[in-house]
Amino acid sequence: MSMNENREKYKLNVGKIYEGFVIDHIHAGRGMMLYKDLGLEKLDCSVAIITNASSKKMGKKDIIKVECPIDRFDLETIGFMDHTATVDVIKDGEIIDKPKLTLPKTVKNIIKCKNPRCITSIEQGLDHIFVLTDPEKEVYRCKYCETKYGEQ
Repeated sequence: MSMNENREKYKLNVGKIYEGFVIDHIHAGRGMMLYKDLGLEKLDCSVAIITNASSKKMGKKDIIKVECPIDRFDLETIGFMDHTATVDVIKDGEIIDKPKLTLPKTVKNIIKCKNPRCITSIEQGLDHIFVLTDPEKEVYRCKYCETKYGEQ
């Protein structure tokens, strides 16, 4: 049996969805983080997470399929977590849109500022807002104290 025949024999088949979205080409290992950051565990709908799937383009990738009303997905969070991923919006079993992901200019309450002197540490109800300050290097800084995300 050849390698391709063996691969085909053990191919994972996740059923078609009728309303929802598919996030494909997620960098391998980021699928579960995206699942949590999108709050998908809180939804009362079907979610399939495939990790380390074979990809000709990427080597390995993660995929998330969500069957729920399409107004529930958050392009900004997906774009922040992995702007090179692709999204298919599905309605009545057909792809109706393939929105292009970009790095959002600001992210609100997706990440938290860890600077102990930041106003967000003192004012518990204050939103955590980060601004994209360097799109080429994908650098975000806290709106209030300018602490770089990931530096804390």
